[in-house]
Amino acid sequence: MEPVALGIIGCGVIGRHHMAAASRSPLIRVAAVADLIETKARAVADQYGVPKRYGAGADLLEDREIEAVVLALPAVGRFPLALKAFSRGIHVLTEKPVAMNAGQVAQMIAARGGLVAGCCSSRYRFLPSAQAVTEFIATGALGELRVIRARNLTAAGAPPAAPPPTWRLRRRENGGGILMNWGCYDLDYLLGVTGWSLKPQLVLAQTWTLPAHYASRAAPDSDAETHLAALIRCAGGAVITYERGEFMAGRADSAWEIAGSHGTLRLRMVNEKDKVITFDAADSERGVVSSVVWQGEEDASRVHDGPVQDFCAAIREGRPPKTSLEQALVVQQISDAIYRSAELGQAVEL
Repeated sequence: MEPVALGIIGCGVIGRHHMAAASRSPLIRVAAVADLIETKARAVADQYGVPKRYGAGADLLEDREIEAVVLALPAVGRFPLALKAFSRGIHVLTEKPVAMNAGQVAQMIAARGGLVAGCCSSRYRFLPSAQAVTEFIATGALGELRVIRARNLTAAGAPPAAPPPTWRLRRRENGGGILMNWGCYDLDYLLGVTGWSLKPQLVLAQTWTLPAHYASRAAPDSDAETHLAALIRCAGGAVITYERGEFMAGRADSAWEIAGSHGTLRLRMVNEKDKVITFDAADSERGVVSSVVWQGEEDASRVHDGPVQDFCAAIREGRPPKTSLEQALVVQQISDAIYRSAELGQAVEL
């Protein structure tokens, strides 16, 4: 099978992960990289033997050799490049968040035509445990889904040794804060392992920005949220309760579970040592009987290898990637509704 001639736009931390993942796949040949910071593009190209390097991403898209592209630059710059790529017949994998808002995603879908396009919010669904969870839920063992809970809080640490990246907590550059940085992973995972069967209809949410005593953790003029809580009601009555926070004035905490009429699955999203996923099943005689669904350790490289390798395989196999633009749109619609609800102080319909 002929390798996909891939271009990577953005040679920062995440772009380097895509480069390393591509180098490990016989199905991918990185033909060019681009970054506005010349030293970054040159360093990546030299390290991996990439023959061509560009400054502007738009210039890379003019290269007729490029068959597919990874958009690994900040969110504010992805949308126009995605549209340009589609106009030139280039397949697109965009980093997360997929865009700045749902309207941009809808325009990307309209412009895509028959090309392959997807989003890296699928990253944690490439872990073996996620596959086990997906297959287990598909058996129907949980019964009717009732409550899907996800709570992830990260405690504040010491002040950073280097200046924080400007884009991370600026809405004008990233579309938002922790919700755009981590929420897209969380929501993609929950919707994905449940087979995209959940259809969100109503969102009630609140967001909070960085506490003043942690100001050094963010770049000047940061205005995006570092903590959010949301209640998402889905068609049929299932509810997602979701909380994510960073720089918290409290201990780190993580709790994930999917509760149904026949039992509750207790799980974890990220890769970690000695990960255990358990099922608490309803039993008419004993009340609840617990069993292990999956247990083991996971290779962290799967998280970064998965999106780009799956994307290029999808191109050659003529199928959608792990998370299509249509699925990424659902995630973005929820995110937009969370922001809107927090702004209005009331529930918002999707």
